[in-house]
Amino acid sequence: MGPKRPEMMWSMSRTSVLETFLADHPASTADRAVTDYAGLQAWSVADPAAFWESVRSFFDIRLGGDLEDAVITPSDDPRVFSGRQFYRGTTLNYVETVLRHADARPDAVAIVDDAEPGGPDTRTVTWRELAHEVSVIADALRSLGVGRGDRVAGYVPNTAEAAIAFLATASLGAVWTSCGQDYSPAAAADRLGQTEPVVLVTGDGYRFAGKDRDRRDAAAELRDAVPSLRHVIAFSRLGTAVPGATSWTDLMRDGDDVSTVVPEPVPFDHPLWILFSSGTTGKPKGIVHGHGGVVLEHVKSAALQSDIGPKDVFFWYTSPSWMMWNYLLAGLLCGATVVCYDGSPASPTTGTLWDLAARHRVTVLGTSPAYLAQCETAGVEPGRDHDLRLVRMLGVTGSVMPASAHAWVEQHVGDHVHVASISGGTDVVSAFVCAPTDVPVRPGEIPAVALGVALEAWNDHGESVIGESGEMVITAPMPSMPVGFWNDETGDRYADAYFSTYPGVWRHGDSITVTERGGVIIHGRSDATLNRNGIRMGSADIYSVVEHLPDVEEALVVGVERADGSYWMPLFVVPAPGREVDDTLRETIATALRTEASPRHVPDDIVAIPAVPHTRTGKKLEIPVKKVLLGADPAVVADPESIDDPDALRWFGEYAARTPAGSGGA
Repeated sequence: MGPKRPEMMWSMSRTSVLETFLADHPASTADRAVTDYAGLQAWSVADPAAFWESVRSFFDIRLGGDLEDAVITPSDDPRVFSGRQFYRGTTLNYVETVLRHADARPDAVAIVDDAEPGGPDTRTVTWRELAHEVSVIADALRSLGVGRGDRVAGYVPNTAEAAIAFLATASLGAVWTSCGQDYSPAAAADRLGQTEPVVLVTGDGYRFAGKDRDRRDAAAELRDAVPSLRHVIAFSRLGTAVPGATSWTDLMRDGDDVSTVVPEPVPFDHPLWILFSSGTTGKPKGIVHGHGGVVLEHVKSAALQSDIGPKDVFFWYTSPSWMMWNYLLAGLLCGATVVCYDGSPASPTTGTLWDLAARHRVTVLGTSPAYLAQCETAGVEPGRDHDLRLVRMLGVTGSVMPASAHAWVEQHVGDHVHVASISGGTDVVSAFVCAPTDVPVRPGEIPAVALGVALEAWNDHGESVIGESGEMVITAPMPSMPVGFWNDETGDRYADAYFSTYPGVWRHGDSITVTERGGVIIHGRSDATLNRNGIRMGSADIYSVVEHLPDVEEALVVGVERADGSYWMPLFVVPAPGREVDDTLRETIATALRTEASPRHVPDDIVAIPAVPHTRTGKKLEIPVKKVLLGADPAVVADPESIDDPDALRWFGEYAARTPAGSGGA
């Protein structure tokens, strides 16, 4: 029997996709037949070429070119592995896999577009309408001169138009890059401008927390800040027009005769999108992922691990600034209905996400530990006040999920809900560890390593350890690993980001424990990257704003993962001579960060300090400070001889002793 088509396998009753996959692709490890998730994970790491070819075959990912070549080939750079190593010499297009669902189920709903009360009315986009709108925008982009390899930038809220613009861009072999409109024009330009986009897709604004946020002036500032932009296409969320832009509405009105787009075949590793992350210095890094690697990873992750298919409604609260927006679109690859929500998760009430889940008959819902904690504090009763019987999986990511949150979900949402805490990153636009539907969940622990992920915890000697904390490493390539960084022709920045600690082994920057059960406990970031609700931010973004204020001499920011699973991001400030850190200066700093970076960059606390500790070469000691705030001895976390002012680090020890991490106050 040949491989089942997705339409066939997902039409089965409640037999999971994983069960169907195991029946259709029998395999065995060295000591047993593969009959469950654990066995499949072991086989996927032991024989990755066979595993990924099974995934491609099972989901009928159609490739042009010679499939006789190796699925995985050695890296051209012995220091690294990347998404370039998979299916060399073949072609495909991400959009082809999406739009074939339009052929199979044209009248089913592909996208639900919703907003806060007072915003645009809810609209649904059928698969037939999705194919048409993608075709119209692709035709418009083509008429504006956009072709293979050109970049199209989105400065957009989370709407159907954002998803359609991405698909239209990718169908031409052009490259998509985006961020949300909560980013200031300068912060957006720091990201999108690096890629030298030729077209900007934007909206007139969005509604958040009960207020309309007009972003027409911001879009104009962004256009002026990015010289490569030649054209702007704009859609309306607030009922206004964006001056100087081609109207999305006009394009749709005049697009009745546009032929259905035929996605252009591109090489397997051809850039699909550029996402942004950053470390502690310099501009955000542009992370490039390829068409083929994302398709393979996302159908594997969404369908095999989360059992998402055409009968599902998939909703993850997210933003186009966060990789979970890209992952939400994996629902379209699987034929599911996806919900795009433009607004606050807690407006008009704290329980807004639960209301949306009930109203749109969501089956797989995604949120963050912080939102669950907010609901618990507010006394929200989702299971009592909303019909959530169809929600079978609750995905949770963005920070470490405490064990208590599992109990709250069981008691207040429903014991029928499978809690799927996951952890991964923008770097691979997916998860390294997950909670598949077929694996029991143990509170406080992510129960499984994702399929195809060769994950280990390494101690300080580079040895794999079980049952003790270590550095998370990946010892073999994944197809969704970046094909490279933008503007990194030599590959040196890419190699330095992941492979400088262990050449040829990916170091992700998380501290973890791999348990005897095969699960993983995430302890938090082991480097200085800020990771607030899943959005990774560079401290340099904050310093570039705060340290330009005349009343601030220097600042230091860290992110602290607290024991209850929440995240505390304090900003420590050395005031300029003659000034003090009072409420006026705190408000000045918060306003500057909110307007010049984004609301996410506003710290939880702003605390006066006498001095910032540095290495003798001038680097701020962000990681040692974080460790001290978590209770470590300042004399242990850093050699006093290597610090320009040891008393400055000792100050944080005294502060931590009188102010437990995250309780606030100076």
